[in-house]
Amino acid sequence: MFAALIAGSVPGERLEAVRGGLMGLIALGAVLVQIGRVEDPMAEKQINPVLKLALELGPVLAFFVAYGRMKDQVFTVLGTDYSGFIVVTALFIPVLILTTGILWALTGTLSRMQIATLVLVVVFGGLSVWFNDKQFFKMKPTIIYLLFAAILGVGLLRGQSYLKVVMDQAFPMQPAGWMILTRRVALFFAGLAIANEVVWRTMTDETWVTFKTFGLTAALFAFFMAQGRLMEKYGIKDPAP
Repeated sequence: MFAALIAGSVPGERLEAVRGGLMGLIALGAVLVQIGRVEDPMAEKQINPVLKLALELGPVLAFFVAYGRMKDQVFTVLGTDYSGFIVVTALFIPVLILTTGILWALTGTLSRMQIATLVLVVVFGGLSVWFNDKQFFKMKPTIIYLLFAAILGVGLLRGQSYLKVVMDQAFPMQPAGWMILTRRVALFFAGLAIANEVVWRTMTDETWVTFKTFGLTAALFAFFMAQGRLMEKYGIKDPAP
């Protein structure tokens, strides 16, 4: 699935260079299926919610602001011209690594989504900078949403809800409710992957950056808000200790 997607977008001479990255993503998917979190979610240390939100969303907002200021500039490094998009991507990678590391140090845990996002940003952001080609970084949301849709789909085929593993503490529900929600989330993630492909392939860089920063975040918020009735129907009022 991932190989076919990239093969249709990347020139033939670069396919060999990304093969290692794809193998790493496959391995990452297998690992994420097997593990729940880096550490027991019950052992997560509580930190100031504003600080946590800043660490999680700060890098994305910083990317948006930096791109807005540098989008029309060209930077020459060692004789090679780089667009503002590529330069901002190069700066975004270490910032995300730093903020994720701080979050891990403060809370003692990272979610699957955070781990996968970090790996994909390093891989695809790095490829964009290395090849001076922004399409790699633009494909990152597609890959991450397809990855999680595939992981949830594998669980559904096995009659399990992998979503329950990471969310049960926050939203205790009956098993039937988790299966319904997992199917919806898997389809939703697949839809986001398609939407990202349409936007980056058919619209301007500025439109895609705005879509990535605000559109995807708003879509996730709206989707989970819309699941309130499901959670109310299948929610467990007094979960067993």
